[in-house]
Amino acid sequence: MSENCTHDCSSCSADCSSRDMRVPANAKSSITRVIAVVSGKGGVGKSTVTASLAVAMARKGRKVAILDADITGPSIPTAFGIHDRATGTDEGIDPAVTPGGIKLMSLNLLTANETDPVIWRGPVIAGVVTQFWQDVVWGDVDYMFVDMPPGTGDVPLTVFQSLPVDGVIVVTSPQDLVSMIVTKAVNMARMMDIPVLGVIENYSYFQCPDCGSRHAIFGQSRLEEVAAQLETPVLARLPIDPALAAAFDEGRLEQVEHNYLEEVATHLDG
Repeated sequence: MSENCTHDCSSCSADCSSRDMRVPANAKSSITRVIAVVSGKGGVGKSTVTASLAVAMARKGRKVAILDADITGPSIPTAFGIHDRATGTDEGIDPAVTPGGIKLMSLNLLTANETDPVIWRGPVIAGVVTQFWQDVVWGDVDYMFVDMPPGTGDVPLTVFQSLPVDGVIVVTSPQDLVSMIVTKAVNMARMMDIPVLGVIENYSYFQCPDCGSRHAIFGQSRLEEVAAQLETPVLARLPIDPALAAAFDEGRLEQVEHNYLEEVATHLDG
């Protein structure tokens, strides 16, 4: 990639997707599979999906890590109740480790205060993500989930170009703009020659705890139609679950007994 790159692929004649621009991981790291979790917009529960997938995969006995690439809005450590600062040696930065054995790296583990804002320009933020890949001593990892920021900007471009991403999972919600949002995310992955593993719809319905009936709080979903047009499988439809949201906010995600994404983890591990 040229030093003068504007990160706007639509205005560029260079065919970056055809060149291998990946950077090596830390010398003490051996990562078998990298899966990026993306969304076309914020607020769809992407980090909850990422963390839940990691927990489900860890319960299957796999060695799991999460790279929190959402630099300006990191939330992965919160889900696991991790608030200690990251440490390191001459070999690199040591990731935090959850009680369930999931390795984490997030900017919140490096800043003096978790509430400190990150006021950086895009290329700097993208560079931090690359450093997380190169400088963190991940060790042996079967599955690394990359929690991406929403949209199709600098960080997704950097991850797709610099990391050996094996596939992308798109997270969305049942709203009117779902067609455009999902299509943009899927098209970006395909432009970068990254396989799209499927779509997960969050906030799909609310199930009444008394009668068990399901209610489409955000309207009837068009996901099946959109997924069919994009030739992309629907991996799961997740309910609105206040208990799950509370567990995430309180750092108890690993303690939640029922994991909605167990079948998805089994599918990915197949």
